[in-house]
Amino acid sequence: MTEWLISIEGTATGHTVALWLAIMAAFLHAVFGALQKGRHDPWLTRGAIDFAYCVMAAPFALFVVPWPEPHMWIIFLGAFLIHIVYKMLQAWAYTKGAYTVVYPVVRGTGPLFAVIGAYLIFEESFTLLQWMGVAVLLAGIFGLAIYNMIFLTAERDTLNAALAIAVLTGLFVALYTTYDAYGIRATADPFTFLAWFFMIDGLVMPFIAARRWWTMEDAPALGPLMGRGVIGGLVAFMSFGAIMMATRLDKVGEAAVLRETSTVFAAIIGWVFLKETVGPRRVALMALIAAGAVIVEMGG
Repeated sequence: MTEWLISIEGTATGHTVALWLAIMAAFLHAVFGALQKGRHDPWLTRGAIDFAYCVMAAPFALFVVPWPEPHMWIIFLGAFLIHIVYKMLQAWAYTKGAYTVVYPVVRGTGPLFAVIGAYLIFEESFTLLQWMGVAVLLAGIFGLAIYNMIFLTAERDTLNAALAIAVLTGLFVALYTTYDAYGIRATADPFTFLAWFFMIDGLVMPFIAARRWWTMEDAPALGPLMGRGVIGGLVAFMSFGAIMMATRLDKVGEAAVLRETSTVFAAIIGWVFLKETVGPRRVALMALIAAGAVIVEMGG
């Protein structure tokens, strides 16, 4: 499997595989966000998820994949620090605002800066048509956030704070997307990066969540919480693994933009499972997001 993936890097087959990996990552990332915003406290859910994927990744990191090259340790340290800040901001944003407001802003801020980062670091470039697609996609994403901000009534007292934190979170999405793309390209075996990343990345949030759970007056039962953590851990494996593999096989910028179709899936999940309001205007904005992604892909 590893040899085949490496053999298709930069090829037409690699481009096609990267496309479908990015779309799969989009759907799974929306599921992941809904799991964290669901009925449990976002900090507790994030801690349970991180604990689950740390435990699941450890045997693969230690006994299955090739050992990381010496230069990878500093890369893992950088990824660890970036993701810690990102997760703290994300959990904070979800405690302040509705999922369908916070999520589009986070995801809308990320791709623009990720494309810029891909240009600066990997010397990637977009055609004029692709930049038009980015503009259409971002118009849909931020239009969705503005619509939600105007018409939704839940959590309005903390809306401004939620939006500010969401923008900052989006900047860290761009940072980790670009940095992790560099990391997965820096090792001979991409699965070495993924296994070690998940093991290292899951070390801190469980302790923060445990401290929060211990001090809560009405702490949730651990069984359902850990069950959600296991499901979230598996989703994280597939979502993050898919987008990172896509950035190794093909352009980082295109993968980052295509992943942001997750806002369409997020709106559907928010409507069906979280009982948040969806109307024809939001459907039209979601179609705009999808159209932008198609333009980016077809314009390459």
